[in-house]
Amino acid sequence: MLAIYRKEVNSYLNSLIAYVVMAVFLTGTGLLMWVFPDTGVLSYGFADLSTLFTLGPYVFMFLIPAITMRSFAEERKAGTMELILTQPVADWQLVLGKYFAAWTIVVFTLIPTLVYYISVYQLGNPVGNLDSAGIAGSYIGLILLGGVFTAVGIFASSLTENQVIAFILAAFLCFLLYTGFSSLAGLEAWGDSTLLIEKFGILYHYDSMSRGLIDSRNLLYFITVTTLMLLLTQLVLNSRKW
Repeated sequence: MLAIYRKEVNSYLNSLIAYVVMAVFLTGTGLLMWVFPDTGVLSYGFADLSTLFTLGPYVFMFLIPAITMRSFAEERKAGTMELILTQPVADWQLVLGKYFAAWTIVVFTLIPTLVYYISVYQLGNPVGNLDSAGIAGSYIGLILLGGVFTAVGIFASSLTENQVIAFILAAFLCFLLYTGFSSLAGLEAWGDSTLLIEKFGILYHYDSMSRGLIDSRNLLYFITVTTLMLLLTQLVLNSRKW
């Protein structure tokens, strides 16, 4: 698995994909936080990073599929997928190697945003008047969210050899998992089951972590959804062998 992980990370870093994704994410979130008046920190008159953690997931919905769309789709299109599957490497090692490599790129993308935290920290009145615990929880939530979206992207890439289709499918699934259940729960027909339905969606658990509440149930949710997506990916790979 480590060999696959290193190979995939080097592949990302030796191409323009990782750098373009990082640049787009940082530029987009930077404009939203500091330039655009409707979402900018300077327009609100108080120091926080809510813009990053509220709009960041929607940016991730498009950028993470751009990272993962080539994971298996490119292998299948190039005809190297069959060769890889015949190697003495278990399917789960192949899936995890590609998954952790893509997730690493996602985490690296978030690291430069710590500059935003330092900037807002200094802008506080007095300096440091900032909910650091809440921000730490939000970062953990955003990292875990990135892990779920990465697993979804890896799964979508295993379904097709067309990278564009893999991108569109992954973006749709990410959007559906993130906001779909919350929107569905908004229907009056569910009655007392509204909260239960909402808990199936990512948004409910992500919002809890964004408030600095690192609950084991939220962590278990993210781990479960990620594991489910990776298991589905392994099932797809197993079906390709027959």
